[in-house]
Amino acid sequence: MTLGYVALVLHAHLPFVRHPDREDYLEERWLFEAITECYLPLLETLEKLEADRIPFRLTLSFSPTLMAMLDDPLLRDRYEQHLEAAVELAEREVRLTEGWVEHNVARYYQHLMGWLHHLYVHRYGRDILTAFRRLEQAGYVELITCAATHGFLPLLQHQPELVRAQIHVAADEFRRRFGHSPRGFWLPECGYYPGVDRYLKEVGVQYCFVESHGLFHARPAAPYGTLCHGWTPGGVAVFGRDQLSSKQVWSAKEGYPGDPAYRDFYRDIGWDRDPEHLGRLAGPQGIRTFTGFKYHRVTGPTDYKELYDRWAAEQTAIRHAAHFVHERSRQIAVARGMLPGAPPPLLVAPYDAELFGHWWHEGPYWIEQVARHAAGQAAVRFISPGEYLDRFPDGQGVLEPVYSSWGYQGYAEFWCDGSNHWMYRHIHGTGRQMIQLARKYRNPPPAVRRALNQAAREVLLAQASDWPFILRADTATGYARRRFQSHIGRFSRIRETLEAGRLPDPEWLAQVEQADNLFPHLDYAIYA
Repeated sequence: MTLGYVALVLHAHLPFVRHPDREDYLEERWLFEAITECYLPLLETLEKLEADRIPFRLTLSFSPTLMAMLDDPLLRDRYEQHLEAAVELAEREVRLTEGWVEHNVARYYQHLMGWLHHLYVHRYGRDILTAFRRLEQAGYVELITCAATHGFLPLLQHQPELVRAQIHVAADEFRRRFGHSPRGFWLPECGYYPGVDRYLKEVGVQYCFVESHGLFHARPAAPYGTLCHGWTPGGVAVFGRDQLSSKQVWSAKEGYPGDPAYRDFYRDIGWDRDPEHLGRLAGPQGIRTFTGFKYHRVTGPTDYKELYDRWAAEQTAIRHAAHFVHERSRQIAVARGMLPGAPPPLLVAPYDAELFGHWWHEGPYWIEQVARHAAGQAAVRFISPGEYLDRFPDGQGVLEPVYSSWGYQGYAEFWCDGSNHWMYRHIHGTGRQMIQLARKYRNPPPAVRRALNQAAREVLLAQASDWPFILRADTATGYARRRFQSHIGRFSRIRETLEAGRLPDPEWLAQVEQADNLFPHLDYAIYA
């Protein structure tokens, strides 16, 4: 007898990074690392479950910026070259480590990189999204989407046209790629504010997610907390994050990824080997960076790291998978006893997809083992939120979640503090100007329409939550600042030229269109 359900929700997102003018842009590797370490292993995991007829259901959110990059011919070419460079480095590592204790790990990477190259080029034909679409049709994945450029919507709410554009453009891009409207929507950073549901409803979205306190402090109070969805006044089902199941996985200190047997993320040969040996995986202009070749395990909270043992790591993942399923069964049994008359409990466990494989190397293997353990018992079943709605539509009635996010302190502090607040006067200013342009130019000639469409792209790209996030996290701050200022500057140049009664320089506009080429069917009139 099934006592309750678990929804494993992965959110796959990267900012739009594409630099056709240079072949060695370091930030493009964010995409290459995610494909190598997360998306390809996740595809293979789900296909193994399908081949063995193991019942499982995963919910996967693709942001429109990530979909645009995965589809881009230039980035596909560059990623294939990146994989070829990884295969070549693996061969050199096998030769270098002959007779060393690291040799077995080097052989592991030789097999891994060769296999990933085969998957990407031959099995999937460099088309990752189509592979996931096939798994959706096979019933293993429920695909959903996110805001167009991952704008943090609560900080845009005072200009509803900006929120509406982020949501409508995202839904249009999803339909174009997958042939149907998204049932679910990942609000960037789980950022909810009362009223955003009406724009989700406009594009046919049936559900979204909030941080747990978004439901705990809802009005009226949610009688079942995060154990079941509620319905917003705008008619969208809202699911709250389950804290216990989430923390058990994502926490590096208290969760599974911090186990001593797992691969250590930070110890990488990119910091140790000569650039000549690293070849094309060496950082540009002598910059030291990650290669993905990591020979050590977590070991403990010290600088000393022991050698990675893949077999031991897999055995640990099997044990952790069994523990996860057992704990969810126990949690559901307790909840079922406390809430008589309620729908069967649903534990929503959402994570950034890149945790699985990139930060936690064994994450995709852990997912596979969770599915296999869950198939061997009856108490808990993995389900998608859409399937849960089909089975138990009533939920816990109508309620209004409060303004909330899953960021630091639970509201908007991470995206608007002393490090990044200066961005918002530009975000709101260009947003206001874009609305004015859309209302002014109702039926422009083709050349003006082309310029306005590019202006709309720049407005959307400037709104990405990634830029303030990076400044607050103090990581690639120079890149984030340059990107933000470039989008604001490009929009301003287009607007000022049009307002002066002229067209932008065609050569310059073509260069901008080539660099920021996402959303090919974008219509600037969305801002009107």
